[in-house]
Order: sequence, then structure tokens, then C-alpha cells
Amino acid sequence: MSVRDEFTGVIGRDWRDSTPAWPERATPPPGAPNVLLVVLDDVGFAQLGCYGSEIATPNMDALAASGLRLSNFHTTALCSPTRSCLLTGRNHHSNGMGRVADLAMGFPGYSGEVPPENGFLSEVLRARGYSTYAIGKWHLTPDDETHMAADRASWPLGRGFDRWYGFHGGETHQFVPSLYCDNHSVRPPRTVAEGYHLTEDLADRAIEYLSDLRNVDAEQPFFLYFATGACHSPHHAPPEWIERYRGRFDDGWDALRERVLARQIETGVLPPGTELSPRPPWVPGWDELAPEDQAVAARFMECFAGFLSHTDAQIGRLLDHLEATGDADDTLVILVSDNGASAEGGPHGSINDVRLVNLDPAGPEELRARIDELGGPSVHNNYPWGWTMAGNTPFKRWKREVHEGGVADPCIIRWPTRYAGDAGKVRRQFVHAIDVFPTVLELAAIEAPGHLHGLEQSVIEGTSFAYLLGDGGDDEPERHTTQHFEMLGSRAIYHEGWKAVTFKPLGPTGDGPNRFGAPFDDDVWELYHVAEDMSEVHDRAEDEPARVAAMVDLWWREAERYNVLPLDNRILYTILNPRPSRLRERTRYRYVPDGAPVPESVAVDTRKRSHAITVTVDVPEGVTPSGVLLAIGCVLGGWSLHVLDGRLRYVHNLYGKRLDVTTTDAVIGAGRHTLGFAYERTTDDGGTTTLLADGEVVGRGEIPKFTPTAFNNTNAGLTCGYELGPPVGEGYEAPFRFTGSIAEAVVEVTGAPRPDPLAEFERIMAEQ
Repeated sequence: MSVRDEFTGVIGRDWRDSTPAWPERATPPPGAPNVLLVVLDDVGFAQLGCYGSEIATPNMDALAASGLRLSNFHTTALCSPTRSCLLTGRNHHSNGMGRVADLAMGFPGYSGEVPPENGFLSEVLRARGYSTYAIGKWHLTPDDETHMAADRASWPLGRGFDRWYGFHGGETHQFVPSLYCDNHSVRPPRTVAEGYHLTEDLADRAIEYLSDLRNVDAEQPFFLYFATGACHSPHHAPPEWIERYRGRFDDGWDALRERVLARQIETGVLPPGTELSPRPPWVPGWDELAPEDQAVAARFMECFAGFLSHTDAQIGRLLDHLEATGDADDTLVILVSDNGASAEGGPHGSINDVRLVNLDPAGPEELRARIDELGGPSVHNNYPWGWTMAGNTPFKRWKREVHEGGVADPCIIRWPTRYAGDAGKVRRQFVHAIDVFPTVLELAAIEAPGHLHGLEQSVIEGTSFAYLLGDGGDDEPERHTTQHFEMLGSRAIYHEGWKAVTFKPLGPTGDGPNRFGAPFDDDVWELYHVAEDMSEVHDRAEDEPARVAAMVDLWWREAERYNVLPLDNRILYTILNPRPSRLRERTRYRYVPDGAPVPESVAVDTRKRSHAITVTVDVPEGVTPSGVLLAIGCVLGGWSLHVLDGRLRYVHNLYGKRLDVTTTDAVIGAGRHTLGFAYERTTDDGGTTTLLADGEVVGRGEIPKFTPTAFNNTNAGLTCGYELGPPVGEGYEAPFRFTGSIAEAVVEVTGAPRPDPLAEFERIMAEQ
């Protein structure tokens, strides 16, 4: 229908016989609340104080004390999938988010992009007169669409948000993040030396956006989606916050689990009689560690605790702002985590998670030597999985797996105007992330639209849990009675208090026909009566084979209904074989200075292939040139071609483990110059390097091992004329802008981008 068709006035030949009419503006229903949805990252069920933790989270605890806690809230086991559920009310495979956005496959349930018929909460609320803001982590756009030439349709402003300030991808450096404002790449407003930290910046920007709104309109309701980078790795926090926990975890994860469970039962989060799941054999007992390894492990946990407490303080600032503006009582606050605590740090902990995909994790000796760097900008620290287990107390397993440790998470709801009587209460009915969307709409008295932007909308798959709020909610029968789970081959089905679950290892794990595990039909299912055994301690599968068979059959029916198939547990294969880019493959790339960082996924691929860099520069008279010519990455991995004190220099940073430097004694004078670098691959792993100035060779070197799989995972990207930082090499500070001018930087590559990913993996495994 056109605007003219909707016009209700009269159009005559002139103003004398015409009657104006104005279209109705969208207005929220009377009494519709502001909505604040806070999404924590990788925070396990037992890591908030109000869920039994010993980590100080006073602001989130106060939120729980004045609101309602759910102790049976569930997610999908990974971040992008859960976020898609929260924002659409549809299951993650229905959203094309069967995995994280950057592990897309060519099937409907795994496309990495939420289809437009699954409207976002932001789109629905904005259509009803809300102002909508997204702050923080997005991770709902495929990695190869997160650059300045990308289609922005899946970015926040393309999905109903008026403003966005945050970052793409699963993680970023917390001291030097890769940031975006609306549809543009931006730099952090301060440096590490000036005390910058991402979570503080996110809170600042959220407060700014809400202040801008209230400066104009005192009543307009808002939807604020506040998604912190915390507590995903890297566990970066200001040093003084980490120091608050010095020595607090010296007695280890086994003792901590016991204390946390006791507190959970004492405070009513879990019912009396809840058992602690046994420590699995692959997690060492604390007493089995050498004293020096206990010291490293404790320091890892001190960093995580400082990170979470610092985050709590920023959430407190945001809540205080709502109090100051008079919005607090009329704001529906929902705070969740996106999945269970993460075990991506491995058995010993990690100082750079990208080393895992490069199949070269740091061992205990390196961790001991670098203990003082933990929590700071030079490492990408992630704690050992003993702390993961403790963070999911009392449950089994962890993030990316569908036992309760991966999918059971904290959820706090508060709306003082409507439900002041809920203060401090706990509800134990089953709830899932897809239930948040319909709950918000019910509480705002807004019906899910049949059409958005002229497109027919799909069916909402969640069930509102508004019935749990207010008097009588504790006694209400559970309404969400069936829910399937699947993540990277691990599967589960919940039905009326029972849960069948099977764990699937990621592959490949070796060679032979079963290197990806047994066929899915041969997987062994466990059975738990989780209504009475939340921690999945007593497997009932042998006692009730008929129930197991019925549950498994139900899982397959749900899987077909919700786009779960085909099953695939080949995560490393997908990492090494991403979805085809819409950008054409080429052998020559041209870059100009001072543009936005180019994501690694769409930048020139120099990994394990011969390449040459040629940069045309102009150096003014009287200037000793210095600065970056072309670089990719940061201190956690990458390479940088730059001029230092007038001398051309190339640094290859092998994921923070070692630096290989090629330099020259020749000083670059004034005038126009052609500066170059060439890498010739001579072995499977490494090769030789050459520096050139105006066509003359001025330096040679070698790189025994060139980065094979990924430079880093903080989205630092490729930059011309500067580095995002922290710096790739030593002896300078980012951004280290070039003091002359750069006409262009050209990179030419030869050879295949990389070997067949599966063959490459199996070659490396055979050598280890």
C-alpha cells in the first residue's frame, strides 16, 4: 500500500478545499517498560555471587536481591547461537546459527546469517515506537562480512537497532579492541597507557546513548542490548582488579567446587540434596599439580575473577544511571550468560588461544616463565579447565557441549514497577533462551507481528515465562516442556523433566575410518531424570532403555523440524575451510594508508605461501622516516613491515611465541622510494626473507615457521600506515604512524592459499 493510499485527509485542487492529515506514529502500549537485556559471555552457572560464587559481583547480586533468579535457564552452549535465540525467539538452527557465525556451512541451519523472516526483538520494538541500542559484542555476522565493503544487512543497524557501538566476532583485545560505531570502524578513544579498558568504554557509550534520548524525550521507552566482551578470553582486567584476588584461589578448584555447592544449596539456588558431579578423569586434581603449576593456575583464576568483578562494576554504573534518570523502576532488566564456562584454555591454561588452532599450545614451562604477563595486553589468557569445571558447579562438562555444564546458565529478571514482590526469589521451571523474546513482548503487551518490512514472519518457537513472575509463579506448572539441543555433534533432548544426552568428540582425532568418531547412529546416549537430578549424576539409561529410545526418536523428529541436520563435528575442518567469500580470489592486492583494519578473513592471505610486498613512499627533507608501512595483527600474532629509525625492518610474530626479525643497516633518505619485502617458502613450515630498497637487496633473513592457520583471533586486521596495537614487534608503540607519506602498498602472492585443510591437519598430527 502506498503513502497516498493510506492518506485519510482530503486533497483538493488547492488548500481551500483540502484537509491535511498526518499518519499515526507508532507508540508503545501504555505502561510498556524500558528493556535492558544484559548478555555476559562465557560466564558459567556458578560464577556470579548470587549463584554461589566467591567472586565479588555486588551489583548483579543486588539485581538478583531485588528481582528473580531462574535456576533452570538454558542456552545453546555457544555464543552466536544463543544470542540469535535471545533476539528472535527462534531456535538457533532455525536462525541459521547452528554454530558460531564464523563457522558457517552451506546448509540452512548453518548459514551464519539469521533470515529476515526471523525478526529481531529490536525490529519488533522499534516498529512499536521504542528507541533501540546495541552495545558490545555482536557475533551475528559471518566473519567475511565484517569489513568496510560488506553488505551491512546483518549488522545491528540492519536488524533494527538505531545505534551500535561494539565489536564483531567472538572476542577482541580488551585493552586495544577492534571497534565499530554504527556502520563504521573506529579506534578506541584512549590508549592502554591512558587506562583504557573495553568494558568501561561500553558502559560509557550506553550511558551516552540513553542520556541523548532523555535529553530530548523524557518518556520514550528504549531497548538496550548490552553485551559485554567479558568474560570471554582474553581475561584482561586492570591490574588493581586482579590484585584484589591475590591468593584467593590458592586451595584450588576441587575445594572451590565444594564450597560453591554448599552456598548454592544454602541460598536456595539449588534444592537440598543436589549432588556434585564427579571430577572427570581428564581434569587433574589440584593436589596432583606441582606447586609452581598451582601458582600459575591460581593466577589464571585471579585474572578471570578480576575481569568479572570489573565488569560487575560497569554494569553497576549503568544501573546507577537508570536510577539517576528515574528509569530504574520502569525498566525490565534481564541478565543472562550465553553459555557455560569455557574450557578453551585446555588442561594447563592458554596465553594465546590462536595457538590452539595453529596446533601449538603453550606448555607448562612457558606458562611458568610468563606468569607475570597474565591479565595484561601482551597475552590472550584463558584459564585451565579445572576452573571451568568449578565455574559450572555442580554440573558436568562445559561450553560447546550439551550436558548441563554447557547449557545451564544464570538468568536474573527485575521489573520493580510490576513485580516488586519477586525480590530475592528463585524459580526452578525449565526455561530456554528462545523464551526471552516472547516474554518481553508479553510483558510489554505487544503481539508478535505477522509481517515486518512487508515480509511474512516465521512462527515464534519460544514460550513466554512471564507466568513465573509475580505471586504464584513458584507453583505454576512448567510450560516449556520439550527442548532439543545440538552443538558440533553433541546432542540432547529435554522432555517433561527427563533429559537424554550424548557427547560427541570433535574431529579429526587421529587417522583411520573413525578419526571423526563413531557414526552418529552408534553414539551412546545417557538418560537423567533432571527434575530430581539436575547435575546429571545418575545415568538411568540401562534401567530404562524404552525411554531412551523414545527420547532419541523425539530428538530426531525435532532435528528435522528445526533445521538441525546434517550433523557435523568437524570443527577444525570448518575453521580451515571457511565459507566462500563473495570477494574474487586474486594474486595482487593494493592498500592505501589510514583506512579501517581489513579483517584477516578478507585480507591478502600470506600464510604459508610465497609473497612480495612493495610500498611506494615519499620522505620529506629533514625527516628521519619511521612508522608502519603495512602490517597485520598485533602482539598476539601477525607481521609488520615498517621503518624504524630510518631503517627498513620486517617482523614476523608467531602467535606471540617468537619474533623473527629481518632488518638492514641502510638508512632511507629523503625523496620517493620503493621499499619492499619478499618471503620465499622453501619448506613445509618456513622460508627465507629479503628486504629491498629501490630495487636493491638491503637485508636477508629467514622464518623457520611461518604462521600456518591464523595470525590472531582479536580481529586486529590488516592496516596500512599504522598498527592497531599492541604492536606486532618490539622497539616501538602503536599506532606508529609513518612519518612520510605512502602512495600505495601492493602485495603479490604466489602458490595456493594453503594446502587441503584436512590433509594439512593430518600431516601435523602425524609429526607430533
